[in-house]
Amino acid sequence: MKIAVAMSGGVDSSAAAAILKEQGHELVGFTMQLWDQRRGINVDENGDPLPSRCCSLDDVYDARRVAEELGFPFYVLNLERDFERAVVQPFVTSYLNGETPIPCVACNSRLKFASLDRLAVSLGCEKVATGHYARVEFDPSTNRYRLLRGRNEQKDQSYFLWELTQPQLSRALFPLGEMSKPEARDAARQHGLVGVAEKKESQEICFVPDGDYAGFIDRYLEAEDATERLPGAGEIVDTSGRVVGQHEGIHRYTVGQRRGIGIANEKPLYVISINSDRNRVTVGAAEELLSTEFIAAGVNWIAFEDPAEPVRAEVRVRYRHTAAAATITPLPDARARIVFDEPQRAITPGQATVFYRGDEVVAGGWIVRS
Repeated sequence: MKIAVAMSGGVDSSAAAAILKEQGHELVGFTMQLWDQRRGINVDENGDPLPSRCCSLDDVYDARRVAEELGFPFYVLNLERDFERAVVQPFVTSYLNGETPIPCVACNSRLKFASLDRLAVSLGCEKVATGHYARVEFDPSTNRYRLLRGRNEQKDQSYFLWELTQPQLSRALFPLGEMSKPEARDAARQHGLVGVAEKKESQEICFVPDGDYAGFIDRYLEAEDATERLPGAGEIVDTSGRVVGQHEGIHRYTVGQRRGIGIANEKPLYVISINSDRNRVTVGAAEELLSTEFIAAGVNWIAFEDPAEPVRAEVRVRYRHTAAAATITPLPDARARIVFDEPQRAITPGQATVFYRGDEVVAGGWIVRS
């Protein structure tokens, strides 16, 4: 087949390309330039650039070198404007609204995969391959494509792919879906890609390399001459409404947070909720983080068409959350009410929720305030 391959310059996409090349496919490699490092937003207190794994010249060079060594054409797509519009700006707005966003989902489905998928179709490519640890299978009994967890649960990335549509899944190819990370590194080594095989893995949000989300938002809005959007100081209250402190901006807090609240108390305090309308942060005890239900918006049903009746599944409310049994009741306008059998900790607006049945992704959505 002729296959379009997303190339990040890392070990996963490089191993995926090597595997497909060995299988005899015709490949075309693409690296996506997403974030303009020259804007000077990602700098430290001295104004020096922060080390970044997002669209660095080293990563582009590594991706190009892998394509050259494996012998297939390679191109760089400039998607900086689309990335800022579809990923960065919603990320900033979500924090200012008192949410905790997960931009990697929107980036994967709405930008990276969508852009490469359109390009692949225009070039006559039958499939779009990435280095994700996930699997896709066609089910002839339902005439639908199924999205499945990666075989290695420690590296499973199906959580980030729940927004993919049936047409996109029909063209998706995940060569690492049956593999572990060490096996992917071995595949890269076996094909002579020693340099990328030893590259370290990046865990942070790519355009916030130091993990300081509030600092990034401060610098971004300053660069955009939009500092009036920054939330000012406000009240920190307990769950009874009693004022117990002051905060310097709700974008510096997230539900479930314990460190950095700045309030002395005989028992540990956690952020329970964030109210952007009142510019208020509510704190309380650990047990006050527990809840049994929430509303999801933008629900994308993968395993079947939009159901008319409640669905039983195991539900995750963040990437590292252990899926828990719940009943999902469909609501109008691509929404759903999720009710857990047992209370869950820190269900956070802005995060993605994904519904599973065993290894299969049934659907996913965005957690919103109920």
